[in-house]
Amino acid sequence: MTSRERFLASCARTPTDRRPVWLMRQAGRYLPEYRALKQKHNFVEMVKTPALAAEVTLQPLRRFALDAAILFSDILVVPEAMGQPYRFREEGGIAMEFALDSSEKIDRLDDQNIAERLAYQAGALRLVHQELGEGHALLGFAGSPWTLAAYMVEGGAPAAKPALVELAQRNPVMFEKLMQKLVHAVGECLNQQIAAGADAVQIFDSWASLCPAEKYSAWSLRWIRAVIATLPPQTPVILFAKGMSVQAAELIATGSKVLSLDTTVDVATFRKMNPAVATQGNLDPELLMGEPEKVQAATKKLLGQISGSGHIVNLGHGVTPQAKIECVTALVETVVATSCS
Repeated sequence: MTSRERFLASCARTPTDRRPVWLMRQAGRYLPEYRALKQKHNFVEMVKTPALAAEVTLQPLRRFALDAAILFSDILVVPEAMGQPYRFREEGGIAMEFALDSSEKIDRLDDQNIAERLAYQAGALRLVHQELGEGHALLGFAGSPWTLAAYMVEGGAPAAKPALVELAQRNPVMFEKLMQKLVHAVGECLNQQIAAGADAVQIFDSWASLCPAEKYSAWSLRWIRAVIATLPPQTPVILFAKGMSVQAAELIATGSKVLSLDTTVDVATFRKMNPAVATQGNLDPELLMGEPEKVQAATKKLLGQISGSGHIVNLGHGVTPQAKIECVTALVETVVATSCS
């Protein structure tokens, strides 16, 4: 069974010879080869240059026995393609060129021809697919409409009292107009990634917890469901809704094939309560900043909690720049050495 077959089988909850493994935000500053490339090219240049994005996408697979590669990109390329650029502040953090603080600014967002403006993603995916062939799974991704809107309305990372929540409460017509545009843009983005060779796509609702629990279905999941409805039905969709695992039934109802769990979730309990859905996660990224022995022990514990098929070993959030290579190696080697139960 190839890595690609193992990954897709786990998405479908069919038995595999062992657990597949990949890491969210695989590429990054923890790799010296990435840092070397970053000295020559800035982040946006790497994202928008297919050869560079493909190289960064492939770097982790050259070091570790991972089963899948995930496209090197950023969720904010979608707002940028719609006419709202972003940048990284010198002091850290993200700044949008402007905040969506009026109906006129939302009207000016262009959700048409998104695939054309994001053609560099398709170019990178094709290059990666050429090198990987059919042996490894290839993943695309995008931010959820709610999470993207959180940045767009705020003009950067959401505040303690998010402007998006205020917009949804104060002006539901304006909110709906924005979300409909984002559904179209995100759907076009993901469909292009699939056409370019992505075997699966992940939707990141990283700011899900900003949404009041009683509004989460109407303000976020409704729009995720609309995005997934535009995708080929055979394509596995992985949904990461940080802090919202308590709404598992609603998450599953979006059409997602796999739910990615954050570090707060007890995997064994979650799988017992939701036996029909495949899962992913949920090792603590901070483990990778410690000792390899602790990573090995935590990975073995996770593997022992997973009964039956349909789980992809991953972190409960992205790899941090402080991650140690020897710890990532310990994680992957432990999974590879442990037979599927």
